[in-house]
Amino acid sequence: MKFIDTARIHFAAGNGGNGCVSFRREKYVPKGGPDGGDGGKGGDIVLEADESLFTLADYRYARRFGAGNGENGQGKKRHGKAGKSLVLKVPCGTLIKDPETDRILADLVVPGDKVVVARGGRGGGGNARFASSRRRSPRFAQQGEPGEERTVVLELKLLADVGIVGLPNAGKSTLLGAITAAHPETGQYPFTTLTPNLGVLTTEDRKIVLADIPGLIEGAHINKGLGHDFLRHIERTGLLVHVIDLACGISADLFRQWETLREEFTRYNASLLDIPCIAVGNKLDLPGAGELLPEAEKFFSEQGIPFFAISALQGTGIDELVLGICQHVRKRERLNRTPRQLELYTDGSMVPDKVHPLEIEEIFEETGEKTFILHQPLIERMSYRYNFEQEEAVQRFQKLLRQYRVEEALADKGAREGDTVVIGEIEFSYTPDVAPGDEGEGRAEK
Repeated sequence: MKFIDTARIHFAAGNGGNGCVSFRREKYVPKGGPDGGDGGKGGDIVLEADESLFTLADYRYARRFGAGNGENGQGKKRHGKAGKSLVLKVPCGTLIKDPETDRILADLVVPGDKVVVARGGRGGGGNARFASSRRRSPRFAQQGEPGEERTVVLELKLLADVGIVGLPNAGKSTLLGAITAAHPETGQYPFTTLTPNLGVLTTEDRKIVLADIPGLIEGAHINKGLGHDFLRHIERTGLLVHVIDLACGISADLFRQWETLREEFTRYNASLLDIPCIAVGNKLDLPGAGELLPEAEKFFSEQGIPFFAISALQGTGIDELVLGICQHVRKRERLNRTPRQLELYTDGSMVPDKVHPLEIEEIFEETGEKTFILHQPLIERMSYRYNFEQEEAVQRFQKLLRQYRVEEALADKGAREGDTVVIGEIEFSYTPDVAPGDEGEGRAEK
């Protein structure tokens, strides 16, 4: 099974149900009041961190997800049921990013962390909701709002306890296999050599997740080779195991392996140097490795770094290494281990609608007429909620346009009778109340 650490997903939350226009009709009550119920809210789409998952493989082929729509309201003040929300599980360490700007929108770290990536639309109000002492028989209801749609990129940064790092062909994958093979109660997760391999080392008191990270080359910090795909996976590990090839030939090459790793760490993110580490000299079974072993032991002793000499292929020194890992490994420290309910906002959604100015985009048609496209969040959102086949709904929407002085804005832009006005998905034919040149307001008619 291939390791999947990024996925581009489109989410569509459920639409809100429509409100109902209904009037009470019972024996001896021939002219009962309005009793249309509200539409139900559309279902949300939620991402939740799950510690039992290690990859984004579930999203390799399924790239579109939708939640349930809210039901329409009914007579006798029966409100529609809310649409069923969709909760999707992702591995701990999953970032939610904007595909256009690469901005991080949320970071799911602790098991149980949740974020609503797409909110369901609000249900429309039934006519019973609009009854008042002045309007006793409203003959309109609101339509449900459409659910949010959003495309995001999911990016996984592994939360392994141990990250096995080294230059290409240092023997990392062989080492991972040797460690897991030494313990029968271990689950293995085989993947391709170009992507992280995961293994689980089971001890008496806990399970240790190990990640064999793809080989690092010089220039990885500027994304050469696997570059950032490599480096991002070691940012959250609790212990780094540096695998050094003892059969490299000369001592200068031996030390260069270590220096290359540390230099790339520094240039990419200097905090990687703060992660606890141990060094492992591998390929002890090959010619020349024995001659370099004393120099390696002396070098790492001077650095104050624990050193283990092994042959991953033959199993030499594996038991000592496993004991050393168990002694040094620690779970990643978390400032807050309590699951969080994170918030995800679209641009501008936190700003009250009233501060958004009314913007009008003017387009010239080949016929000589003009099309005016109105942009204002509240007006656009409300345009979806009115059923323009209901006369009173049209009147209420026109009242909203007057509140925002849309007629005056169109007149200032030079709108003339017959020009098209677009708000959201609604098109209107502009009809001025007075002849051009006279003072007065215009109006937009559907």
